[in-house]
Amino acid sequence: MITGIGIDIIEKDRIQKVVNRQPRFPKRILTENELKEYNRYPLKRKVEFLAGRFAAKEAYAKAKGVGIGEELSFQSIEIQRDERGKPFYAKPESKGVHLSISHSHEFVVAQAIIESEA
Repeated sequence: MITGIGIDIIEKDRIQKVVNRQPRFPKRILTENELKEYNRYPLKRKVEFLAGRFAAKEAYAKAKGVGIGEELSFQSIEIQRDERGKPFYAKPESKGVHLSISHSHEFVVAQAIIESEA
């Protein structure tokens, strides 16, 4: 049974502008493991990666019905890739949580679906 659905879309240019103004922004959004992956990419891919993780974390919080704030922070949500490259939520939970991230030239969109056994 689906217990939550969340979606978020963000402009890549908006993320780039924030990083230009606040170079520490990636450290606020990405966990230590995510930062390791982020730092391996060239600049263009870094923006896409950061925007994708930002949108995915926002989508997860929306699916939980709490938003980013007291109950969840960007650091309390981590996204990793499986052996085939598919992104998944590694924390705070992974069982029954589904993630899709898509990119276009200008936008990144992420959708989270949370299900429970009923």
